[in-house]
Amino acid sequence: MPEEAESLATEARPEPVRTLIPSALGALGIELTGDAVSRVVIVPRGRKRKLYTPLSSLKPKDRSDLLDEVLGQFSEFLAGARRGIDIPYDLTGKDLPRFAKRVLNETAKIPHGKRRTYQQIASAVGDPEAYRKVLSVLVVNPLPLVIPCHRVVTTKAGEGSYVAGPKKKAWLLKMEQKSALVI
Repeated sequence: MPEEAESLATEARPEPVRTLIPSALGALGIELTGDAVSRVVIVPRGRKRKLYTPLSSLKPKDRSDLLDEVLGQFSEFLAGARRGIDIPYDLTGKDLPRFAKRVLNETAKIPHGKRRTYQQIASAVGDPEAYRKVLSVLVVNPLPLVIPCHRVVTTKAGEGSYVAGPKKKAWLLKMEQKSALVI
């Protein structure tokens, strides 16, 4: 991209709104850029946590209908009353390789209560031998829960790695199994 066009694209992106919300998994750092969610951090710590303003301290100008929708959907999903989070998201501000984008798009298609293996995702994106690369993409997923990487498991015993740790992944998978029976 020419330097001038890159500069214009950067200027056109609105300043993100970052807020910290409580959830059943612990605090969630939510970043909204324009009309989409651009990042979710499960239990941000240290310097990452300081990037987010607690919801109660958020300025009125930073509140929006999208933020209300995001809060509602995350709350319902984590309570087991919703099958997934269906909100607009934006990966364009991320410098993701083409392979990573394909992996994230394929992962976003996994239905509630279902699981896929790293191998199945690798095959679906056209590189069956790249299951380790799939794992490396998903452990840095910028939109966990929105892009449900917790639904991707190993072919061996156990659930595999997760951006928020194995206990939170196990909790999410159990919650989805229970809610799949009820919803």
